[in-house]
Amino acid sequence: MARVGDRKTIRTYGRRKGHRLSARKQRLVDETLPPLRLAMHVSAPAPLTGLFCVPASQVWLEIGFGAGEHLAWQAEANPGVGIIGCEPYLNGVAALLASIEERALENIRIWDGDAREVLDWLPDTSISRIFVLHPDPWPKARHHKRRLVSPETLEVFARVMVAGAELRVATDIGDYARSSLEAVQASGSFVWTAECARDWRAPLPDWPPTRYERKAKQQGRAPIYLRFLRV
Repeated sequence: MARVGDRKTIRTYGRRKGHRLSARKQRLVDETLPPLRLAMHVSAPAPLTGLFCVPASQVWLEIGFGAGEHLAWQAEANPGVGIIGCEPYLNGVAALLASIEERALENIRIWDGDAREVLDWLPDTSISRIFVLHPDPWPKARHHKRRLVSPETLEVFARVMVAGAELRVATDIGDYARSSLEAVQASGSFVWTAECARDWRAPLPDWPPTRYERKAKQQGRAPIYLRFLRV
């Protein structure tokens, strides 16, 4: 990725495909995904809200949406917001497509590849909120360079986000939370909104849980919820 130097060749996500898709989900991937996929071969529209076939006042971005529970919830709760979702895991994309069909959601666009390609494609000051929820923690020290929340990626986040835009990061790995905080605070482009411990121990009412969060809690790991504002 040109804007973050050599990190384009460093993989920040895990597998691309899991179990075989059902006939219905394969149909969704074959028929529903193509018109929702970002047309990255052409320049992004100006304004970016032109991506959506319904009126949108602003655009949000979720990186690594997993099975899409959070993204679908946000899209349904905020019909006046256009949401771009990035997820390289095909089975997760298929799950989101099923939610889109079931709920008749019209304010979602998808990129089923590396989110850093989307970040490079996005215009300056075009995104009002970014979600990075339970990203791959890459726990081994030698793999920390693969972590998505990094000084290089935060520099690109700062470029594409409008002033006052919100960055939400959730993780159940204490070391990832610590390294994210250090990177964000060192960037100088964001301020941490927390005023007390409850602010990072409990999510906001409009921050629904994902299956990964539930799994973490079942295994005894407490999620950490970080909110930052673009200055």
